[in-house]
Amino acid sequence: MNKIAAKLSFWEKTGYGFGDLASVLFWQNITLYLLFFYTDVFGITAIAAGTMIGISRVADAIFDVGIGMTADRTETRWGKFRPYILYGAVPLAIMAVLAFSTPNFGASGKLIYAYITFFAFMFMYSVVNIPYTSLLGVISSDPKERTSASSFKFIGAYLAGLIVSFAALNMAKHFGGGLSTNPKGWQITMVIFAVTAVIFFIITFLSTKERVKPIAKEKSSVSSDLKDLMKNDAWLMLFAVTILFILFVCIRISVTTHYFKYFVGEQDVTLFSKTHHFSFETLASWFNGIGQAFSLIGVILIPWFAGLSGKKRAVTILLIVAMICTGAFFFLKPDQVILMFAFQIVGSVTGGPISAVLWSMYADTADYSEWKTGRRATGLVYSASIMSTKIGWALGAAIVGLLLGIFGFVANEAQNIDVMGGLKSMMSLIPIVAGTIAIIILYFYKLDEPLVLKIKDELEARRVKQGVE
Repeated sequence: MNKIAAKLSFWEKTGYGFGDLASVLFWQNITLYLLFFYTDVFGITAIAAGTMIGISRVADAIFDVGIGMTADRTETRWGKFRPYILYGAVPLAIMAVLAFSTPNFGASGKLIYAYITFFAFMFMYSVVNIPYTSLLGVISSDPKERTSASSFKFIGAYLAGLIVSFAALNMAKHFGGGLSTNPKGWQITMVIFAVTAVIFFIITFLSTKERVKPIAKEKSSVSSDLKDLMKNDAWLMLFAVTILFILFVCIRISVTTHYFKYFVGEQDVTLFSKTHHFSFETLASWFNGIGQAFSLIGVILIPWFAGLSGKKRAVTILLIVAMICTGAFFFLKPDQVILMFAFQIVGSVTGGPISAVLWSMYADTADYSEWKTGRRATGLVYSASIMSTKIGWALGAAIVGLLLGIFGFVANEAQNIDVMGGLKSMMSLIPIVAGTIAIIILYFYKLDEPLVLKIKDELEARRVKQGVE
């Protein structure tokens, strides 16, 4: 294999995975607990919180494109993307702690504080995470090696998700003096996660290398890069699929803690002929944690399954099974905890790997664009792709906050029948709509394995001809 397509070492792939291990220590807290934090701890309404999260993520998604194009034009002795990981880690950690802190302000002051700190938190997250994600497209030109590296990335992601899912709510309760709604507990918890993330980001910076260089010698303009992206039909389809898949995941995840607190509540569960009493914090933590654990198992199987069936078919099959498991929650009653966990396990094994396969497919669309145009803009492809996840999360959080308000949700009180029905629907039927549309769009995606390999070979031949290492 040539230099840019060389087999990546286990240690480099592991080091790359540490970057998502760091990122998801922040992201998982946002996805699982941010809405709960704002409504039940920070003290603003569900509609205000959902609107704020939605607006900030849309603005952040637009900003992402600028970060990607800037990174594409960055030239340092460490490469284009790695310096952002090194220099952005500490500011990101600081903003994370501030975003999960509760000031002693009135309602208006709190809302303003939430907007400022969360906007800044997401800004710094983009500054670090977009270059980190773009790094996948330049550490090797071999699609199989990138798929393998992507699996390490998502192993790191799910390990972090596992840690946050099992620990964050209970840590906040512990440091909050036995109350998961004590602001001090959440602040201390985030300090611990933030310091850990900085260490992991440094490991990623030190252990990775950028290898793939653009073939084109001339500098491309911003307008030409954007035109190339808009003409990349494979990328456009993948962009839409990602938004819909994130909606499928986000609506359910954003409401999970509320679902267990207000719909499921405390439960006596019989395991192996012995009855145990569980608080909602324990049930929610174990539900999220088990989901992450079995998602990780699914991610480990990515290279085998994607190689066996092809990436497009793998995503389709996995998503269909995950949708069936999600839909089952509409029929479950509060005391059917065992069945909830059973469907969570199957749905996580199948749904967990989808993001990893999709991100590997984005690297293929970057190659596809270079193959067609002769220009490469890896950072733009990935930043614009991350924009799709931000849009999905923005819409998901806004939908959940809006629906909770419409159904009549009031924090820390017993909920009415409309809220209970809404919690069930957001855990089941509403996500399925997004998943179904994603599958329909994916049917028309044309970058199958034979075409991807053809593109790889032709691009490598061009590099050899032009002497690009």
